[in-house]
Amino acid sequence: MDKIGNEEEIVMFHFTAARSLGLLVSVGTASLFALAAGPTANAAPTASCPAPGAASVQAGTGEASCSATSTSGGAGAAYGVDGTAAADAAATSLSLAIAQNGGTATSSSEFLSGPAAIALGPGAQATTVGVRPGLSIGIAGPGAVVTVTGVSTPTCTGGPGFAGDFQTLQGCVSLR
Repeated sequence: MDKIGNEEEIVMFHFTAARSLGLLVSVGTASLFALAAGPTANAAPTASCPAPGAASVQAGTGEASCSATSTSGGAGAAYGVDGTAAADAAATSLSLAIAQNGGTATSSSEFLSGPAAIALGPGAQATTVGVRPGLSIGIAGPGAVVTVTGVSTPTCTGGPGFAGDFQTLQGCVSLR
């Protein structure tokens, strides 16, 4: 046995579903902030569609497009940075979709939910649906398909991606 000084060190980590989901959401949020804060070497076409309150917005520039719709008391926002994003928010809910570099992100929310879909890279597809109170996030990398339904276990296939869903307290990770 290896000894450190005169004491033996044993470290164990217990990950419950809630801790794992919290970790996934934290990593996803940090990734989102890093993406938003990082400068781009070549400015890609960007489409911005914020829709607070009762609003509907569509925009498109080159390969970038977005649409966002929300009812009174809700807020939807979609951003396409050389990608396609769509968000739909019902009353008392939030919905966010961000697509970059050929990705497709779709997010829709109902009462007291807050889904976020982020698709980064060619062939990336992220779809999140908020149907019950709670937050959810799906982040898809190049070639990945990430789906959060709000009623069943999220799925992550085809490439690097992950999802965390506080509606079902479940998540998934794909490292391919």
